[in-house]
Amino acid sequence: MDILTAQIGELTCRMVGEEKPEKIVVLCHGYGAPGTDLVGLAHPIIQGAGGALEKTRFVFPEAPIQLPGLGWMDSRAWWHIDVAAFEQAQAENKLREYANNVPDGLPSARRKLMGVISELQHQSGLPMNKIVLGGFSQGAMLTTDVALRLEEAPGALCVLSGTLLSEDEWRPRAVKRAGLKVIQSHGRVDPILPYQGAILLRDMFQESGIDAEYFAFDGPHTIPMNMISELGRFLGEV
Repeated sequence: MDILTAQIGELTCRMVGEEKPEKIVVLCHGYGAPGTDLVGLAHPIIQGAGGALEKTRFVFPEAPIQLPGLGWMDSRAWWHIDVAAFEQAQAENKLREYANNVPDGLPSARRKLMGVISELQHQSGLPMNKIVLGGFSQGAMLTTDVALRLEEAPGALCVLSGTLLSEDEWRPRAVKRAGLKVIQSHGRVDPILPYQGAILLRDMFQESGIDAEYFAFDGPHTIPMNMISELGRFLGEV
């Protein structure tokens, strides 16, 4: 499939699929990955939908922060992570308390992604319920935050190996998103974002009346092939 690269709002984006779409899927990559990291998922997701996504455009925004210190590919981030603070919370079994942490760079990343969404709406003429948001790891955290804050609910939310953040801010907003369709997955032996954080997020969704499907798998911090098939099925249905 052809990949188009363009500036949308303040972010560089890769786009795959229908030029005049009936549906848009925005997927954000994780911390330390290049902007192209998730582009290869478009084709297998479309295949998994069995023809239901033929008039869909996939948009993959590139995180604005470069991380040259990681030393491989074009490593990027949506915001800088205080690794020491997170590891301390893990070591002291205080992830429940850490779930209320609001990263310093989250508001800036949120504003940039909301700008992309606004421009996509303007270009396509589609209503917000025809735009699906999602991401992996840090990208899942960002799109969860954005989905809960937009004036109108998106068509659905895809949370791949995400976690609960900004709990005091997310919970009251999640109640207002009751009925929102969500698909969430997480590895039971994830060494990067512990499984416990995913359970906390899942519970918040359920307690808020959000229509969430949860998939746990016996693996690490990744997106397994069967989950890509589930994404195709889910996106085809919504």
